[in-house]
Amino acid sequence: MSPTPAGVLVVDKAPGLTSQQVVGRVRRLAGTRKVGHAGTLDPMATGVLVVGIGRATRLLGHLMRGRKGYSATIRFGQTTVTDDAEGDPTGAAGAGDLTLERVRSALPDFTGEISQVPTAVSAVKVDGRRAYALVRAGEDVELRARDVTVHSFVATAARAATAATDGAEVAVLDVDIEVECSSGTYIRALARDLGARFGTGGHLTRLRRTFVGPFDLARATVLDPAPEPLPVLGLDAVARECFPAVDLDAAAATDVGFGRRLDLELPAELTALFDPDGRFLALYRRRGRAAVAEAVFV
Repeated sequence: MSPTPAGVLVVDKAPGLTSQQVVGRVRRLAGTRKVGHAGTLDPMATGVLVVGIGRATRLLGHLMRGRKGYSATIRFGQTTVTDDAEGDPTGAAGAGDLTLERVRSALPDFTGEISQVPTAVSAVKVDGRRAYALVRAGEDVELRARDVTVHSFVATAARAATAATDGAEVAVLDVDIEVECSSGTYIRALARDLGARFGTGGHLTRLRRTFVGPFDLARATVLDPAPEPLPVLGLDAVARECFPAVDLDAAAATDVGFGRRLDLELPAELTALFDPDGRFLALYRRRGRAAVAEAVFV
């Protein structure tokens, strides 16, 4: 089997798998250990997981910073320790009086630049340890709020239902939502905070990531069964699609190969540089009227 070229594989993650399990599967399929992912998806979640192969793993941290989209369902009336359906219940205030109209009226307060405390059971590090590990060890975890941007937040439909908690039935309201947001936004935290706003509590029962930057579900592939060959997007094409691009002459391309500073005004804060043959060389960052190397890929 010929080696899989460096590039990006857009995976439609199945439910029940961790993001690292997807990485392990791609390692076996691609025949290389050099595989990583951009932006963790919880086991319950499905949808777009951007996986880098070979040299493209060094690009993943930059791809994670793009806008992301999600489709989800919030259940109002119950809370869980993880703020989603995988966690143990922690309360059941019910939501018999809540309506879709009331939910929609609150969404502007959760749109735009907001301060959000991540979900305690998350991959955020506290003193070098993952928050979820501390919670599972029985420790109290208090995470700092962080600034995130919710570009759009829409409630599309609602369904009244009942749910069992401690042997009793409570009235709940399941609300379908669509969110576009910045990297670092927790959709589970949006569900938690909206539920707190109404005094009902809330958690996610469904989460599907619909896109990461330019990579959407239409370009995603399932891994069971795995296609052969893997539909890997080449590193040159990915860099040109994801960043503003500058094509260099041969002399400048040689300088970039050594990571040298360039007397070049970039079109954006972070720009992809290419040699005369169209090969992706590096990401360069503005520094005054010059450009300095952020990451060199040759």
